[in-house]
Amino acid sequence: METKKVLLTEDEMPRQWYNILADIKMNPPLGPDGNPVTPDQLAPVFPMNLIEQEVSSDRWIDIPEEVLKVLSIWRPSPLIRAYSLEKALDTPAKIYYKYEGVSPPGSHKPNTAVPQAYYNKEFGIEKLTTETGAGQWGSALAFACSQFGLECKIFMVRISFDQKPYRKSLMAAWGGNCIPSPSNETKAGRDILEKDPDTPGSLGIAISEAVEAAVSDESGKTRYSLGSVLNHVMLHQTIIGLEAKKQLEKINEYPDVIIGCAGGGSNFAGIAFPFVHDKINGKDIDILPVEPTACPTMTRAPFAYDHGDTAGYTPLLPMHSLGHTFVPAPIHAGGLRYHGMAPTVSQLITEGIIEPKAVTQLAAYKAGVLCARTEGVVAAPETNHALACVIDEANKAKEEGKEKVILFNWSGHGLIDLTAYDKYLAGELTDFVLSEEEQAESTKILENYPKPEMVKST
Repeated sequence: METKKVLLTEDEMPRQWYNILADIKMNPPLGPDGNPVTPDQLAPVFPMNLIEQEVSSDRWIDIPEEVLKVLSIWRPSPLIRAYSLEKALDTPAKIYYKYEGVSPPGSHKPNTAVPQAYYNKEFGIEKLTTETGAGQWGSALAFACSQFGLECKIFMVRISFDQKPYRKSLMAAWGGNCIPSPSNETKAGRDILEKDPDTPGSLGIAISEAVEAAVSDESGKTRYSLGSVLNHVMLHQTIIGLEAKKQLEKINEYPDVIIGCAGGGSNFAGIAFPFVHDKINGKDIDILPVEPTACPTMTRAPFAYDHGDTAGYTPLLPMHSLGHTFVPAPIHAGGLRYHGMAPTVSQLITEGIIEPKAVTQLAAYKAGVLCARTEGVVAAPETNHALACVIDEANKAKEEGKEKVILFNWSGHGLIDLTAYDKYLAGELTDFVLSEEEQAESTKILENYPKPEMVKST
């Protein structure tokens, strides 16, 4: 019998994270004065032990034993060969996926939520605030906080709060307090509601609320936690790709194509960055982050300095951005509705090391349904975008007659996203493609900020 699943033992779990900042050059984040941000400026928002990771250029960073203990509830995650999908596509390609839906919240997000909760606890923090789009990150942080005895407050983008009520239930089960954003609890939220009481919300708005809630706590015992975009988040997720490498080595395989959906960039970075290291050192691999056409940060937005949030509380980050006031169309892939892209991912795009793709909502769900009917797993709406690209690449391999190895990150299951599947199967979902006029309007704000340099790592 051919191998369907490749497993690692707990003893084989990676003991270090891979830090891509050791291998690429980056523009620094800028503070309000236009100068590079200092660790002291970040201290009201993040604990210093995480700030040290954010700015570290060490290639390998040790994973604490306490973190490994919690991660081992579900890690190492399985690497699975998608035989049934291959057969349905009649492709010569071998398709493997790293299945991150085995975590308690059902996605890759706890890979960073657990270490973030741990480091905050070690620093003496008692409460974390955060934002969440589809609810994957909010539920992951609520779970992680429950493991380390921290309070957790989550501002959830209103459209997703309404579309995905059971995510709120999950957060509550783990002790998290989830409220729809924009809310009346913060100045940022009130300002937005005054302008547009019926706004669907956005991750940028929810980030503003969460940051404001953290820095305005006079006790000094609250910090903010982010589930994507920042360097330390990308770092923690590399456990995915590091495990995948070991698993592929066990069966003498190496990928020709690596794929992951990308909203802020964390699950994509998790699977891809350990292989980006190989590509920088000469390996011939195609590495493809995938986004929705409704929010095309990587495929269409300029590489610019911009705020990570709507109110402008965060430093200016060098990233592909549609402008921090951009509110994406209310697609069901809430985790991909973000105006910007992680600076590290953006840098790799500018250097041509990775090649972004965009797919429509209907193409994503068509792919998700095909995979459900072949592989049996119902994917998260975000993951469906990666699946659509996997199918494209498998079809391309068929046209070329090449036996390629495709590796992708199945970033989460969709069992709490079935409302969206109902709508797709009933023919009620539509495609959204951002118009040139909307993009021109939303990116005007970027003219107010400095331009990042086009630096080259290699």
